[in-house]
Amino acid sequence: MTISVPVSSLAELMICSASEAFRDDGEVLATGIGVIPRLAASLSMLSANRDLLMTDSEAFMVAEPIPLGPRGSYVPKLESWMGFSRIFDNVWGGKRHAMVGPTQIDRFGQANISCIGEHARPRAQMLGVRGFPGNSISHANSFVVPSHNRRVFVEGEVDMVASVGYNPARLARGWSLDEIDIRLIITHLCVLDFQGPQRQIRIRSLHPGVSVSEVQDNTGFALHIPDQIPTTAAPTEEQLAIIRRLDPHNLRAVQLKDNPSSQRPS
Repeated sequence: MTISVPVSSLAELMICSASEAFRDDGEVLATGIGVIPRLAASLSMLSANRDLLMTDSEAFMVAEPIPLGPRGSYVPKLESWMGFSRIFDNVWGGKRHAMVGPTQIDRFGQANISCIGEHARPRAQMLGVRGFPGNSISHANSFVVPSHNRRVFVEGEVDMVASVGYNPARLARGWSLDEIDIRLIITHLCVLDFQGPQRQIRIRSLHPGVSVSEVQDNTGFALHIPDQIPTTAAPTEEQLAIIRRLDPHNLRAVQLKDNPSSQRPS
C-alpha cells in the first residue's frame, strides 16, 4: 500500500515542526514573532494545543488566531481585554511561550538581536536587546532560523548576549540553569533541542534529504548526535489546510529563498 504524502513547501514543514513546541504547554500565552513563528503558534492553537492563548497583537484575547495580512471581511473573534499590564503579568508569571528569530545563537542557547561585532564599535547595528532579557529569565522560549549557517550558529559566544542561555558563567547570583527554559530551535535543515549531555544542543530530527554532516558543517560548535535521528514529520493535509486558511496571501512563500519544497530532489 502506497501512502500519499501531501506536497508541501519547506516553510510549511518548518511551521508544522515549530507548532510542536507548544503542544504540551497547556493554557499559556503564545507569542510568535515573524511569519513562520506566528503561523506555528496559530496552527498549534487550532490543532495540537487548543488551550493555547493568543492576542490580536493589540489589546485583546482572541478565540481563534487572526489570519496574516489584509483581513478583508474577516472580523476578529475577541474574547477579553489583554492590555500591557496583563501581558506583563503573564510574562513575569511564566505563563508565556515566545518563539523568536535571533540573528546569532551560541552553544549555550544565548541569543543576539542587538549588534554584530564589538558592542562599542559594531559592524552592524540591529534592534537592541528589546524584550529578550526579561523573556529569557521569565518563561519558555523557542527559536526559528530560516538559514542554518555558521554566521547564525557561531563559534564561541554571540557578539552581544541579548537573552540568557545555559551558560553557568553568565547566570545571575541566585539563579540556576533549571530556571532557563529554551525548548526547540527550528531551522531550514533540522529541529534542535537542548536534550544532549549537560544541555548540549542536540539534533532532534533532520528534514527530508538533510544529512548529519550538513547540519554539523553549518554549525560553529559541536552538536550532540544521537545514534538514531528521525526524519522531521511531513505536514498532514489537515495542517496544510489550516495554514492556507491562516495565511491566505501566502506570505510564507517568501520566508525562505526560492520557496523550496520540503522534499529535496534526489
